[in-house]
Amino acid sequence: MFYEPKHGKRGHGLPFDPIKAIVAPRPIGWISSLDTKGRPNLAPYSFFNLVKGAPPIVVFGSEGLKHSAANAFETREFVFNLVTRPLFEAMNASSAALEAGENEFEAAGLTMAPCNFVKAPRVLESPASFECKVLQAMELNDLDGNPTDGFLVLGQVVGIHIDERYIVDGRFDAVAAQTIARCGYRDYSQVTEMFEALRPTDGGAFTPTTSDRT
Repeated sequence: MFYEPKHGKRGHGLPFDPIKAIVAPRPIGWISSLDTKGRPNLAPYSFFNLVKGAPPIVVFGSEGLKHSAANAFETREFVFNLVTRPLFEAMNASSAALEAGENEFEAAGLTMAPCNFVKAPRVLESPASFECKVLQAMELNDLDGNPTDGFLVLGQVVGIHIDERYIVDGRFDAVAAQTIARCGYRDYSQVTEMFEALRPTDGGAFTPTTSDRT
């Protein structure tokens, strides 16, 4: 099949939009922040990723200027918190459409922990959290220059918290942490196994199916 997204549901003719299920699994951007009055906010974003390693830069997108994105626009900082299977129910609860100023940490039964370089709190129960300073925040326009009511926030990671229980042989173990991801529709996945292979650019060590772990 082929369709043009500009025609929406009439284009693909399916009962559900396939695009978010095709670009999957996606990391869940569980974003904590403070508003300009110092009130905490916590919400998951399904448009999230790491876009650069050194310096580390993450990005999240918001369809509509929701509270976390609005806070990042105004305070120029936020925190990413890793979502795992044991934290799924709390993450899901934090997606509720609460009024501005209501505390999703309390609503989801989570603990606020202080950060070192940003004022926003992190989720104490999360195995890993990134303290981020905003580099750019903007509204996205379409090809015709029209605003889309979609917003993009780029943040440089200035501090990283890791629960050392999930560092195994010098690596963060996503299987042990039970990291989960968004898969479109109302579907999610959990990291339950890994496979590894060297790249052709890894010197003379590369052969097909060769792992760099012994």
